[in-house]
This record gives sequence, structure tokens and C-alpha cells, in this order.
Amino acid sequence: RYLLRGWISSGINAEYGECSAEEAYSWSKNKAVFASGSPFPQYVAENGSVFQPGQGNNAYIFPAVALAVMCCGSIRIPDDLFLRAAEALAQLVSEEDLAVGRVYPRLCDIKEISIKVAMAVIERCYELNLATVLPMPEDLESFVRSQLYSNAYPSFIPETYEYGQ
Repeated sequence: RYLLRGWISSGINAEYGECSAEEAYSWSKNKAVFASGSPFPQYVAENGSVFQPGQGNNAYIFPAVALAVMCCGSIRIPDDLFLRAAEALAQLVSEEDLAVGRVYPRLCDIKEISIKVAMAVIERCYELNLATVLPMPEDLESFVRSQLYSNAYPSFIPETYEYGQ
């Protein structure tokens, strides 16, 4: 495979980035793979192709690595864990994502993405003998899911009834 042309605009908002998504797509004749720290609107090319600019930020990697480290009790957090997280994230980018110009999976799927990335990082922790939670859980996905925070609380409001019922 050949290396794709790409732009990563690092501005904290669209106004201060190196270029806009529209500029990247038009300058590259719609061959750019674009990501930014800020959201950009979709771009419709002259030929009717629709591109969804990617938004790359800390939401994909850091929470998943933190979840992994906490789940397996890693004694260190070497760069290799971040590399493994990036590799796992790249595997989650679908053909559909690529077809519309996204370089990351959809952010609305972040919970499932974080679980999958965390699982890959946990496996790497065990490979590097960094994990202190021993032995490695047999059903890693269930274990990771059991460690997630849940905001589903039981109701403490007593049942009420209308008079006469």
C-alpha cells in the first residue's frame, strides 16, 4: 500500500488550525485524509462526494489506556502501551469511515471503542509482565465491562397511588 496524503490540523479551534477541512480537500483534489483537534463541517466536493472530517483528540486514547492500567494494575505506563492503543484504534476504523474521510471511528461509539482499545492495552500489559492483577481474566471483555462506571441508579422515590385506588 502507498502512504496516503494527510493533514492533521492542530489548532484548538477551527479558526486557528493550519488549514480548514475544505482547504485540505480542495488543495489535494479530494485525496486528503484530514483530522483536526476541532470539529469541521462536512465537505461536499464539486463531484458530489461527501467527506466527514475527522476529529482527533484525547477522547480515543487516554481514557482507554487509563481504563486498561486500572483494570490490570500495571506497574508502569511505557510508550509501548500508547502504541498498542493507537494500533487497536486504527483497527476499529471501518471502510465506511474511510469512505467519508474519517480517520477515527465515530465518536458516538466511544464507549465500545474504549473497551476494545483497553482490552488490547491490557493484553500488552500482560505480555510485558506489567500487570499485577493475576491471573489474567479469562473473559477479558466481561472483566473490563464490570469495571466501568455506571450511572444507572435505583430509584429511591416511593411508589405513590391516587386516593381511592
